[in-house]
Amino acid sequence: MKEILTTINGISIRRNFVENLPYNPNLKALLKEKRKARILGEVIFWKKVRAKKFYTIDFDRQRIIGNYIVDFYVKTLGLIIEIDGSSHDEKEVYDSIRQKDLDSLGLLVFRISDFDVRNNLSLVMKELEDFIALHYGTTPSSKIL
Repeated sequence: MKEILTTINGISIRRNFVENLPYNPNLKALLKEKRKARILGEVIFWKKVRAKKFYTIDFDRQRIIGNYIVDFYVKTLGLIIEIDGSSHDEKEVYDSIRQKDLDSLGLLVFRISDFDVRNNLSLVMKELEDFIALHYGTTPSSKIL
């Protein structure tokens, strides 16, 4: 049985730590550049979730997983949060391959648009709550320690 990480809207959220994720050290230099870029949507989202502000869940920003750098990663859930901006336009094939690779590792990806983060953060956070509750939540009658 998986231990409870937190509770969202009365729903217990199970830990889902995914072990032994691949890591490409050749991406370290690019990772530093991406962190310095300070993309507005990412900065806004980070301010909302950093330091366990969102249901005491620990988010990592700009994390290397395999041959990719993901925007945000929740290690205790095996959850990736991607904020899609204009850089994702015209990249449907790449994004599809990337999605399949990340799925194959047992990870879930929650995608949100940069526009929504900048213009309707409360809706984005509600959608994230619902996504986590749907995929990691337990039914109230379940007993998990």
